Amino acid sequence: MALVPEAVARLVKNGLAIAVEQDAGAGGFFDDDAYRSAGAELVDAEQALGAECVLKVRKPSLDETQRLRDAGVLIATLQPLSSPDLIRALCAKRTTSFSMDAIPRVTRAQPMDSLSSQSNIAGYKAVLLAANSLPKFFPMLTTAAGTVTPARVLVLGAGVAGLQAIATARRLGAVVEAFDTRPVVKEQVESLGGRFLAIDLGEAGGEAAGGYAKELSEEAHRKEQELVAAHVKDADAVITTALVPGRRAPILVTADMVRSMKPGSVIVDLAAEMGGNCELTEPGQTVAREGVTIHGELDLPSTVAVHASQLYSRNVSSFLAHITQDGELKLDFEDEITKGTCITRDGEIVHGPTRAAMGSA
Repeated sequence: MALVPEAVARLVKNGLAIAVEQDAGAGGFFDDDAYRSAGAELVDAEQALGAECVLKVRKPSLDETQRLRDAGVLIATLQPLSSPDLIRALCAKRTTSFSMDAIPRVTRAQPMDSLSSQSNIAGYKAVLLAANSLPKFFPMLTTAAGTVTPARVLVLGAGVAGLQAIATARRLGAVVEAFDTRPVVKEQVESLGGRFLAIDLGEAGGEAAGGYAKELSEEAHRKEQELVAAHVKDADAVITTALVPGRRAPILVTADMVRSMKPGSVIVDLAAEMGGNCELTEPGQTVAREGVTIHGELDLPSTVAVHASQLYSRNVSSFLAHITQDGELKLDFEDEITKGTCITRDGEIVHGPTRAAMGSA
């Protein structure tokens, strides 16, 4: 849910009138009575989409976009760099749209950073999926029948999701290795008990503006794959998290690497929605290939719906507080957060990276 009852109560006190679609929170155990008690009005989907400002978790369908109020406001995770049809439709409706995955990486925007809050959950759940699928214990166990060696976990990508995966796998007792193109994360990996796999990629270590990973050159990608291949074959579980904004996820684990893994090993591909970091990933499915279980589940945060909703709701509430005053929308497009998060306005694409992506599309 974009707003949980607790957040609704705060926003109502601040002068906003909140309408919630009936039964929308049932999957996260937020029932209609809780929303009514918080001061929300319960409405049908048509009325909800016709609000002055519509809040969603994921991007609307094209049909939902057509039902938005003309020249209204939309706040959701729009994935604008890879959603050209949606962006065109929002321009046609003259929607002022804000994408929660475009929040600028500045200090005062940290409470609004939904990418971090949801990636944390995905990294945690990825390890639980791996542990549940792996036909081995994660920790070392000493028993009367002998000693069981700990599982070896390889995490590819040490952003928020990767760091949470490292921490969770270590708490479960696994031996953890991690690789990232950005050498600056080495200290963070080691502070969580993981071993950082270092390699000289040049190119400022594969780091782009804002701390994101950037697409590597062909030579750097070859070096990366050689390093990964040497460690994938010894791993019991591989968690992949590497994404490049607006691009297909880079292939880090090839079919040959999967064939080199021990039978019964597990891969959890958190980049499945953008094509996957594993060559054999099938987005939205769990498959067995070459004796290896490959998880390509989409939207893992929704499997932890209560906390995912609570955290995303806090992100959205913080952004709403930033763009409202005395119960009214106050959109200051000179402000770096408001300007940086806005994708479309007055029938035009105002977000630079989205405009560039649309040009290439």
